[in-house]
Amino acid sequence: MKNIRLDLFLVEHGLSQSREKAKKEIISGWVKVNGETLRDPSKKITGNEKIIIERPGGLFVSRGGDKLQHALHEFHIDLTGMVALDLGASTGGFTDCMLKSGAVKVYAVDVGYNQLDYSLRIDQRVVVMEKTHARDIKREMFPERIDFFTADLSFISILKVLPAVYDIFDNIHGVILVKPQFEAESSQHKKGVVRNPEDHVEILQRVAAGIVETGFNILKITYSPIKGPAGNIEFLFFIFKGELSGYENYKENQLESEISTIVETAHNTLQ
Repeated sequence: MKNIRLDLFLVEHGLSQSREKAKKEIISGWVKVNGETLRDPSKKITGNEKIIIERPGGLFVSRGGDKLQHALHEFHIDLTGMVALDLGASTGGFTDCMLKSGAVKVYAVDVGYNQLDYSLRIDQRVVVMEKTHARDIKREMFPERIDFFTADLSFISILKVLPAVYDIFDNIHGVILVKPQFEAESSQHKKGVVRNPEDHVEILQRVAAGIVETGFNILKITYSPIKGPAGNIEFLFFIFKGELSGYENYKENQLESEISTIVETAHNTLQ
């Protein structure tokens, strides 16, 4: 890989919103490369380094927003004017990100109660759907067309929820956060953390097969630049049902190769 300026790398990999913002974050001392704080935006890196951005205050109500923002950037998704569905909304990081990315309304679904950040709870663009399990959503809950959906779920396989989404909506695309610790076999994690890249590859291939079996197409895959609790590396899938112009879904052999590449890059960058 050809060496690249640090500020350009942050923008191209969705770690910063713009070149100017990347420069500001670097100069402010928020960016660490392999544990070293770098303050020179023009510093050349290989792209295989471990890069961490320690922002004093997040752009969104939770770190989930940063994860989704990375995916929207990597996948070139424009949410302008869309009505969206957030499954597993929790405090609302994904919801917040979608609104700030142009969505006009978000249905925030969560099995819990009173977790959504107050700023979102009182936002007229947010439909709060608490005490609602993602597996139990019904068509009549949504009186209008849903264009886009996200899913950030814990203690359950993402594959348990996708059938409900597929059955309800005829034409929809979305980004799902895949948490390997909730997809792994007992032998693949220790104290809730999956560390072996070979296990990550196997888990993602199994999840990908389940997504396709459900009926969705897989368009792109990336890793989250922010680790989950206990240091788990997480991954994001861009999937769709129906028609979506401008994209071409993976062929089977391409998908396997892409998963291996994404896992390798994630481990080189985050470990």
